[in-house]
Amino acid sequence: MEKPPLRPRIAISLELDQGFKRHQESYAGCHQYADAAGWHCTIEPAIDRVLMESRGPIPFDGILARATPEIAKAARKKNVPLVNIWLNSPVQELPSVFPDFEGSGVLAAEHLLARGFRHLAYLGYRSDIDSRLQSEGMRKVTRRENCNLTTHRFSRTSMEGPARGWQPFVTGIRSWIESWQLPIGVLVCNDVFCRYLIDICRSKGLHVSQEVAIIGTYNESEICNAPPPSLTSIDMNCSQVGYRAAALLDRLMNGVKPPPDPIMVAPAELLPRQSTDLLAADDPAVTKALRFIADNTHDRIRVPDVVSAVNTNRRSLEKRFRQSLNRSIGDEINRLRLERAKRQMVGTKASLKDIAASTGFRNSDHFSKVFSRIEGISPSHFRSERQKAFLQD
Repeated sequence: MEKPPLRPRIAISLELDQGFKRHQESYAGCHQYADAAGWHCTIEPAIDRVLMESRGPIPFDGILARATPEIAKAARKKNVPLVNIWLNSPVQELPSVFPDFEGSGVLAAEHLLARGFRHLAYLGYRSDIDSRLQSEGMRKVTRRENCNLTTHRFSRTSMEGPARGWQPFVTGIRSWIESWQLPIGVLVCNDVFCRYLIDICRSKGLHVSQEVAIIGTYNESEICNAPPPSLTSIDMNCSQVGYRAAALLDRLMNGVKPPPDPIMVAPAELLPRQSTDLLAADDPAVTKALRFIADNTHDRIRVPDVVSAVNTNRRSLEKRFRQSLNRSIGDEINRLRLERAKRQMVGTKASLKDIAASTGFRNSDHFSKVFSRIEGISPSHFRSERQKAFLQD
């Protein structure tokens, strides 16, 4: 009687002790693939030492890790395939799967612009790659839309250990706030730092969200949902990062060459909450029109409907839109519809026909024409590039 084939042995080293939801989600995504593939997985926080101290057969067939230099060195020496999911790892050129932080910056900027903000800001870590990419994503949008972006960076060590950098951190933020033009929308690299920013804004007499709209990163639910205001945040889709990392590791263990570049996983969605519950414009009539459009993008509203809701005449409102936002009412309707449609295309499996209906387009042909004209690619092409499918080729 033949023995059953041995199950691949996989070591997972993802710093689960830190307790962040994003790490737990990455771990869950790894296991979703591993369970389907029949792997035997174990958590190994010190996998580098396990490998280097092993005498005899190598105890693992593959490693999924936030790869430190020590882990990378040990895996290379023992010839064990390794996939890295830590963007800020000092070790570059490893087979890697990362969240698309540049895409999250684009998503945040588009959300803020859709709510009428013309002054945007980014708060992030000084030396981290993810913060640089997020700010670059925002800058792509602000350059395209000809609006302002201000950034502030701080040291990751500001709040570590005894938090000796806390006071310089607060002083730096307060000084940065002095340079703001209000109202302003801010993307922050981490949900926890949104809470710090809210406290500092309040100490300066600023109201969130009436004067300052804030978006966090990672959608850590316990931090986002309480206390008020609840935080708008971006779900970075870490479970899919873990799943796709496991899928890549499977290919490596089967002798497939690693891809030349890291695999980037688009954000799952931006979840609006109280911290961006404002539609901003200097003109109150435009603000009222923006709120009506945002609340009704699922219906087939037209420009006359917006004019009627504001109780003014079309010529006057069109002129005021141009002066405040440098776009027409019709442009704004289409822009908000497309923002909603893009979130559905990336985050759901709904058909393009259903997405067109749920975002106020006449039909899928109309949706496709408008999308292609504004975005420069077809909806199906956009979806094929951005949607995060768990199943790999």
